[in-house]
Amino acid sequence: MNTSTAITCVAALVLCSLALSANALQIEPRSSWGAVPARSPSRISGAVDYVIIHHSDNPNGCSTAEQCKRMIKNIQSDHKGRRNFSDIGYNFIVAGDGNVYEGRGFGLQGSHAPNYNRKSIGIVFIGNFERNAPSSQMLQNAKDLIELAKVRGYLKDNYTLLGHRQTKATSCPGDALYNEIKTWPHWRQN
Repeated sequence: MNTSTAITCVAALVLCSLALSANALQIEPRSSWGAVPARSPSRISGAVDYVIIHHSDNPNGCSTAEQCKRMIKNIQSDHKGRRNFSDIGYNFIVAGDGNVYEGRGFGLQGSHAPNYNRKSIGIVFIGNFERNAPSSQMLQNAKDLIELAKVRGYLKDNYTLLGHRQTKATSCPGDALYNEIKTWPHWRQN
């Protein structure tokens, strides 16, 4: 086997491994956390250009399914009530209990980053990540979710990854999480 063939084989194995990892990701449906139906969901056709990373800024985050589901429900109540959104603002929620929860889901416009909502997937990490980054499991779950979005055709292969602070004046997603995502392959300075 020559070097070129060996490199091709290794690349194919890596791509298969990424696809298997993404397909193994379990996303907890809206019903699992008691979501109230959205008032008027807006569909997005085709793959989007951006992933926007947020943190919920809850000081202690959550570590059990019960805690996480309660926090997600509270976020939805705040977004639909005080902020007058049609639903929870994020497409997906990465939680400290090891789960990824469906917010609005794939193919629906979020309310998480002005000027980017129609062309992005919004992912929020539950917790405050100013000083400490999320757990390695939370980070891997987010990476797997992004890969799944690509595999399923909801996210362009050449997407751009941004922290919420790159879309408006905010400290979100916290310094520690922002510094982490800056090391991911699709992060871009804007």
